[in-house]
Amino acid sequence: TAPTSAYSSPARSLGDTGITPLSPSHIVNDTDSSVSEQQSFLVVVAVDFGTTSSGYAYSFTKEPECIHVMRRWEGGDPGVSNQKTPTTILLTPERKFHSFGYAARDFYHDLDPNEAKQWLYLEKFKMKLHTTGDLTMDTDLTAANGKKVKALEIFAYALQYFKEQALKELSDQAGSEFENSDVRWVITVPAIWKQPAKQFMRQAAYQAGLASPENSEQLIIALEPEAASIYCRKLRLHQMIELSGKAAVNGYSGSDTVGAGFTQAKEHIRRNRQSRTFLVENVIGEIWSELEEGDKYVVVDSGGGTVDLTVHQIRLPEGHLKELYKATGGPYGSLGVDYEFEKLLYKIFGEDFIEQFKIKRPAAWVDLMIAFESRKRAAAPDRTNPLNITLPFSFIDYYKKFRGHSVEHALRKSNVDFVKWSSQGMLRMSPDAMNALFKPTIDSIIEHLRDLFQKPEVSTVKFLFLVGGFAEAPLLQQAVQAAFGDQCRIIIPQDVGLTILKGAVLFGLDPAVIKVRRSPLTYGVGVLNRYVEGKHPPEKLLVKDGTRWCTDVFDKFISADQSVALGELVKRSYTPAKPSQLVIVINIYSSEHDNVSFITDPGVKKCGTLRLDLTGTSGTAVPARREIQTLMQFGDTEIKATAIDIATSKSVKVGIDFLNY
Repeated sequence: TAPTSAYSSPARSLGDTGITPLSPSHIVNDTDSSVSEQQSFLVVVAVDFGTTSSGYAYSFTKEPECIHVMRRWEGGDPGVSNQKTPTTILLTPERKFHSFGYAARDFYHDLDPNEAKQWLYLEKFKMKLHTTGDLTMDTDLTAANGKKVKALEIFAYALQYFKEQALKELSDQAGSEFENSDVRWVITVPAIWKQPAKQFMRQAAYQAGLASPENSEQLIIALEPEAASIYCRKLRLHQMIELSGKAAVNGYSGSDTVGAGFTQAKEHIRRNRQSRTFLVENVIGEIWSELEEGDKYVVVDSGGGTVDLTVHQIRLPEGHLKELYKATGGPYGSLGVDYEFEKLLYKIFGEDFIEQFKIKRPAAWVDLMIAFESRKRAAAPDRTNPLNITLPFSFIDYYKKFRGHSVEHALRKSNVDFVKWSSQGMLRMSPDAMNALFKPTIDSIIEHLRDLFQKPEVSTVKFLFLVGGFAEAPLLQQAVQAAFGDQCRIIIPQDVGLTILKGAVLFGLDPAVIKVRRSPLTYGVGVLNRYVEGKHPPEKLLVKDGTRWCTDVFDKFISADQSVALGELVKRSYTPAKPSQLVIVINIYSSEHDNVSFITDPGVKKCGTLRLDLTGTSGTAVPARREIQTLMQFGDTEIKATAIDIATSKSVKVGIDFLNY
């Protein structure tokens, strides 16, 4: 029978399939029994699917000390040199995949404006997974022309594109055909993403053919700050830049300003840019030789869309990492700066015009944002000369048609102080105006770090690693240094934008390096308990065959924020509420709160069902109190649940599912 309301009790809605705990409830941790047989892959390929840019890197399992970053992509931008490609995708008017990255952007840009309206162009769509509260397989994305497409399809297309590019490059390098089955894939996601978003990524990867539900261990979903953390452990001092300038680093004395150190370091990187292969020395880097057992450090991963903060602790001798504090952060990525620029344009030209321009001239809008991007990268604390942003001709032209007066007139009229019109057809921004665009985002990041540093577990942090694409921004570096430089050493890996990618490859080569995580949610199952007068609410009373039960009880497996070892098994034993039952249904629930009593409490969501068939046993063999063992295995970004009927050793397995309930 269908449940009548969202909160109807399982005992009523599922007929006689309830379970009750076998007392006493016991927990066993068999960490060893759960280590699965490693499959042998020839190569690990990590995909960093970023909000603004994406890329991949790989390493052959035979020579794990070499990490190769993908080939140079065709068509880079002036003023933006990097190994990654913009996360942009273009579909034909028939909604078939056309191109990705620079190719997608340039093709779209060259289309006739009337034709362009038919094509579906998407950028920065990854944020949708973070901002959608009720993500499902059917969540939509909106293309630049306002048309809707299924998010799952877009993510699958993008991953399929990376799969083809990587396999092609590997085949060219090896001189023989590389099969997908030779590859272990790693995809990185922000640690603060909710479980549904992580599962969504895995579904998209299955659809793209990177792995399959039957062969799920071919794909690892790695958390971005963890990947960064793994890479930072391998760093030698000459591979990083220390902001505090307290000690001589990279051979510069402390009297040098950060700026000078940076310039030289950048020079060093530029010289090494030609090489796409990075040697990761198989030692624990020098910085780690200063770290003792139990030392803590924070990884601040600031990218295009989100900022993730993770606190790790060293466990010697192997230098395994332990996550000390549940990942926090928020949507404070460099996109925030783009958004401020948009608000500035609203102020000068009017929101009505800008919104109209985006839809009517989508390719020119993309152009304008590209011009802004390269100037954004030129912003620095000590800059004195103005930054010029070229306005596309069609912007100037369309504005005149729309408003009946010139762009120049709008700027004079708008009393936005720091932005002027230059005779060459450019917006001229003073450094202060540019810095103001960064301020809200940087303030949010600093604020968030301040909160984190208040926590007792975090008070004794020795190092702060600044990683991710936005960490390249000198304004952010300076702000972090000013706020926290006296509390800990602040360190930036040199190729900061590729840190996560390389760490993800190392993670794929040795997934066991992360030993302990914090559970982001509380998990449990719905059970019946004997009804106790005065303790249980009367509306939960259910009388069955003369027995008084309390229904909807949430029997907790693990609490939010509890430490979970990788592969840890939590066991609970139950017995059918009614001895004659022929089927058992165990419903698994999750909640962001710690203290959950009933599955009807606000915020409790169903995320899995185990159906166990109890037929097929001769009546004599079944003990009076039949034991049903339920196991939940935590660890990887996925959670698996199993129920076993001890009498017959029948079992069922299910992956926790956040998208389909």
